[in-house]
Amino acid sequence: MFTAEKASSADKPPNILVFFCNGKKVVDHHVEPELTLLAYLRTKLRLTGSKLGCGEGGCGACTVMVSKYSPKDKTINHLAVNACLAPICSVQGMAVTTVEGIGSTKTRLHPVQERIAKAHGSQCGFCTPGIVMSMYTLLRNNPQPTMEDIESAFEGNLCRCTGYRPILQGYKTFTKEGCCGGNVTNCCMNTDQNGIREEGVSTQLFDPSEFTPYDPTQEPIFPPELMLMLDEGTLAVQKFEGNNLIWLRPATVSQLLDLKVKYPQAKMVAGNTEVGVEVKFKNQVYPVIIDINHIPEMTSIETTPYGVRVGASVSLSCLDGYLKKVIQDQPEHKTRIYAAIVEMLRWFAGHQIRNVACLGGNIATGSPISDMNPLLMAARCTLELTSKQGSHAVTMDGNFFTGYRKNIIGPNEVILAVNIPFTSENEYFYGFKQAPRREDDIAIVNAGMRVLMKPGTNVVEDCTLAFGGMAPTSVLASKTMASIKERHWADGLVEAMCPLLAEDLPLPPGAPGGMEPYRQSLTLSFFFKFYLGVLEELKLKLPGLSDTSIPASFKSANQQYHKNSARGVQMYQEVPAGQPDSDAVGRPLTHLAALKQVTGEALYVDDITPARDELYLGMVCSKKAHAKLLSVNATAALALEGVHAFVDVNDVPGCNMIGPTAPQDDPVFADGEVVHVGQLIGLVVADSQAIAQKAAKLVQVEYEELPAIITIEEAIEQDSYLPSNLFLKRGNVQEVLESCDHILEGEVRTGAQEHFYLETTSTLVIPGEGGEVEVISSTQALTTTQDLVAKALGIPNNRVVSKVKRLGGGFGGKETRCCVHAAACAVAANKVNRPVRLMLDRDEDMSMTGTRHPFLGRYKVGLAKDGEMRALQIDLYSNCGFSNDLSNAVMERAVFHSDNCYNIPNFQVRGHLCKTNLPSNTAFRGFGGPQGLFVMESILSEIAGRYGMSELKMRERYFYCEGDITHFGQELKHWNLKRCWTECLTKSDYDNRRRDVDQFNSENRWRKRGIAVIPTKYGIAFTFKPLNQAGALVHIYTDGAVLISHSGVEMGQGLHTKMIQVASRALRIPQEKIHILETNTAMVPNTSPTAASSGSDLNGMAIKAACETLLQNLEPFVRDNPKGTWEEWVKAAYMNRVSLSTTGFYSTPNLYFDWQTGNGKPFNYFCHGVAVSEVEIDCLTGDHQVLRTDIVMDVGDSINPAIDIGQIEGAFIQGYGLFVLEDYRVTPTGQLLTKGPGFYKIPGFGDIPSEFNVSLLTRAPNPFAVCSSKAIGEPPLFLAASVFFAIKDAIQSARDDAGVPGTLKLDSPATAERIRMACQDQFTKQFPPPEPGTYTPFFVRP
Repeated sequence: MFTAEKASSADKPPNILVFFCNGKKVVDHHVEPELTLLAYLRTKLRLTGSKLGCGEGGCGACTVMVSKYSPKDKTINHLAVNACLAPICSVQGMAVTTVEGIGSTKTRLHPVQERIAKAHGSQCGFCTPGIVMSMYTLLRNNPQPTMEDIESAFEGNLCRCTGYRPILQGYKTFTKEGCCGGNVTNCCMNTDQNGIREEGVSTQLFDPSEFTPYDPTQEPIFPPELMLMLDEGTLAVQKFEGNNLIWLRPATVSQLLDLKVKYPQAKMVAGNTEVGVEVKFKNQVYPVIIDINHIPEMTSIETTPYGVRVGASVSLSCLDGYLKKVIQDQPEHKTRIYAAIVEMLRWFAGHQIRNVACLGGNIATGSPISDMNPLLMAARCTLELTSKQGSHAVTMDGNFFTGYRKNIIGPNEVILAVNIPFTSENEYFYGFKQAPRREDDIAIVNAGMRVLMKPGTNVVEDCTLAFGGMAPTSVLASKTMASIKERHWADGLVEAMCPLLAEDLPLPPGAPGGMEPYRQSLTLSFFFKFYLGVLEELKLKLPGLSDTSIPASFKSANQQYHKNSARGVQMYQEVPAGQPDSDAVGRPLTHLAALKQVTGEALYVDDITPARDELYLGMVCSKKAHAKLLSVNATAALALEGVHAFVDVNDVPGCNMIGPTAPQDDPVFADGEVVHVGQLIGLVVADSQAIAQKAAKLVQVEYEELPAIITIEEAIEQDSYLPSNLFLKRGNVQEVLESCDHILEGEVRTGAQEHFYLETTSTLVIPGEGGEVEVISSTQALTTTQDLVAKALGIPNNRVVSKVKRLGGGFGGKETRCCVHAAACAVAANKVNRPVRLMLDRDEDMSMTGTRHPFLGRYKVGLAKDGEMRALQIDLYSNCGFSNDLSNAVMERAVFHSDNCYNIPNFQVRGHLCKTNLPSNTAFRGFGGPQGLFVMESILSEIAGRYGMSELKMRERYFYCEGDITHFGQELKHWNLKRCWTECLTKSDYDNRRRDVDQFNSENRWRKRGIAVIPTKYGIAFTFKPLNQAGALVHIYTDGAVLISHSGVEMGQGLHTKMIQVASRALRIPQEKIHILETNTAMVPNTSPTAASSGSDLNGMAIKAACETLLQNLEPFVRDNPKGTWEEWVKAAYMNRVSLSTTGFYSTPNLYFDWQTGNGKPFNYFCHGVAVSEVEIDCLTGDHQVLRTDIVMDVGDSINPAIDIGQIEGAFIQGYGLFVLEDYRVTPTGQLLTKGPGFYKIPGFGDIPSEFNVSLLTRAPNPFAVCSSKAIGEPPLFLAASVFFAIKDAIQSARDDAGVPGTLKLDSPATAERIRMACQDQFTKQFPPPEPGTYTPFFVRP
């Protein structure tokens, strides 16, 4: 059935793709080779369980299992693969398994699906199918994995909601040791961290005894038909030809070389991990692709007398497995290169990439930050090259790479194999890498280092030092290598080599990649680590060496990273004895959509079956930060087959200037001027996404550039502000400042943060009759969407229905920006009068939708002689982007929260809104609160450091107490902070651990630990009073089933689940009888955005009110038949014509605030909590590890402890990203650099605390909210600042050791660069930062 290039068409029909998917045979006679496997699954097979999260293999949402049969070995190999990168033709003759293929709610769930659902590991659910398939593939290869295996399997998967802990805990049940879920008396989870069991407190969130046992013998077999087909396979070239691409699969080296001659411009691919990204994001066009995965000489790996010969197409996973076996079988001294490669592969991408990427591809691609190339160069590996002219070998030395992504390999040559040599007894080899995130990240700098000693001595005979990330290619430090020969490996060597390394590896200011002093210092740090590692080995081998002392405190400098498997305890208050079983409130119920999410059945906007005559939109966006539009020419785009229209500002029937707040200053389409990179200029309407996007690139736009403002500092300098008047003051600040003994002035920054919801902004617009329009949009704000669409179309709101079933994450990022996009889509639908769809690609979403507001806090503190804070003045500046959006409200909350938990008698704070040429920044979980809180904590930290005081005592000194009045005039009621603080210090064993940290730091010079305790106070309510309302519609059907509609949107936070629990209590019926269909403005009008952590409070009270009305309607029938059933009472009410449907409404009482007087009650109540975190940092690289976090959170009486704990953990990890990991960068001209998961790193599975304990404060009912609960979505996020301040604590110890004077200033995020450069030492001093203004930086942080 294969197409053979040399076979006749009579016996080999052309262009037939054959593979199996979920056990069913797929035969495609006219396959389009440019399609990815994901596109094929979703559009051709309508299997929408696999999700598009990024399109570049960085998030894992698209993970599927691909099973390969080897006719030679008669073996079957199961691989987790990124379907978004895998070309459809690459699965020819293979079996593909998607999440739909392993289990279903209609048949049975696979144990992998069941356990993640019931362990509460699925929140928004968009990432869940990919995680399920990574775990499923692991089990197919290893039915009883270790926790290390499981954590490794998820290196290529991301989740933005859960905080990862419940996923790992649920899947721990597959390991030999298992996890009882707190269900056994002597379980580690059944006592708190100090071994005390608290009465009425549970640690059991799920019961593993209820799980279906896993039986690997019941898994589907590989299709026998495929086995037969492959056993009888041909050695001819297979060819698949589409309209735009020819895909060729040779079976021999000879065929490959013939094809190279016939198609000299053809691109060879193995895993498509590089080419796939180039085609999608870099506009590369490759008309001919050659698949090199099926040539035996290139896919074999073997041990030779000289080392290991690796076929160029051998996957990195196979290489890893083979080298581990060689390491096990061979003497240690022979395998030192292999050990370094295996360690490097541990941090190379995720399994999905390693399963398909190959060594030959790494070499040929020639990335300057390749992890493998420096190791191969340092090892002096040889490559076997072949062509039609013959074969020869070349060494990967300093001459191999000739320029950026260029090398000495001839155009007709191919890499056949790589020979990696054994090491000799006197040869030592190490690899090093530093990246923004440890797992699945590209290097900032990496290195391979090799040294050969003269036998029996510590005299250097030969040395190779190769570096990546320091030049356009991987390079050798040639002067250092020459100078080090004949030197003793002993004291003074590092000092002598450092100037030479600096000379070998120069980086001028503004060099590509930026961070020049940091990168240069890393080269010295790596060499120092190499020196210490080799010296330690030499001293073991030659104990009598002189001048080779290693101080005891240095010995941890080069220790290999090790992390214990994640563990933790989750504690919550049990429901009271006697609570009816039918009352669901307080129970850790599973998210009600979880079973649909784990099977891929849960539908998101882009999963909806295409409507009849539906068209797709491609966007034409600005490439300039600020410019006049001279012309926009869509002629070439409109000439493309399949294109129907071009839509721009001239097609808006209503108002082009819209927006979520006054003044409405968001243009639907650019009108004569663009004000940020990524601004929408126009839309191409076409038959498919591929055509629309291709046509959009053909639209020609002419610009006249204008000056652009990018950073807060530039806005301040140019007096560029949005109008606002946000100022609060209490006491006599100026007067007291003048009388203080000391004045402390400073500033601190927090960075931007990308929302990185896994589901990008998606919209489906369906026009109806008489101007009606239905908008299905991934929005948190249905009424805002309805309103902006109506304004843009010039129609009343009652013609627009806005609805959504669920979101794949939101976090505030889908509160307003998506509403403007929906309006643009509606204009396009109006023009063509057909349904239109638009799902933004990840890079588009990140370029257009804004971020968390970056903040600059400038402060002036008046202090007494003993360090007492007598007066404080803060000015907060936020980078708002080009329009108002919600920036004023964000700053309001920042101003309200700038006190955190501290009573400062003389305090004033003012907010400034900086207008810049960036996408409009918007709501993000915390909504300005974390930025304001962070400034206050930084001030306290600096004062404590300056006066040598304990930060813990400093914080306790200023705590608010019950009944105190905040700086905005609100009285604190039910103030449980002190309880949270005391419990957290006790549960975390803070005092003993503080002593342990200090002891560790006294014994280690280059690794330091830090510990910090941070409190938080967060006000619950929208600061815009009218939004504090909600409606509900409750129907009871005659069979007793209940249907609820309410104002809130489900986006993973468990809102619908909680609302059903509230209704269960109110109606006194089991939750199984209650259902929520979707959120729809035709059901409940005038909905407030699901935001401000108020979803449960507002909608819960509205539902409760409606249910109580219905219960009153039923009361007479209950009295008449007290022993009757619910169904009987409902039937009786219907027969007596009593309404079984009603609305409920709630508005939060007693809210008010007057900005003129600076007094009022803007919040209904406050949430508070405390976290203790401990970290360890590597002072030489800036790497860090979170060792432990303990959280105590006041959530009132939890409606659902599992959901609340999940929200705490998810918020904490997202906050950890904000304060430590996520580094948002743009060029000085406003181009976003950190696009997609390849360059923007959110926390992964490996980043969570090794020990992660969460306790909900017990016996703390909240009288101000539904079911005595408290809001939970946003308040815990700031607790992640405990990690930041623990890092700061660790850095301070390093600075103390180095004798660095003065207090430490550390901005957020505390990236590896900032950590390393703050740990000043003899290495960093050699690279002083360049003077600002003397060069153009490669990037800026806005």
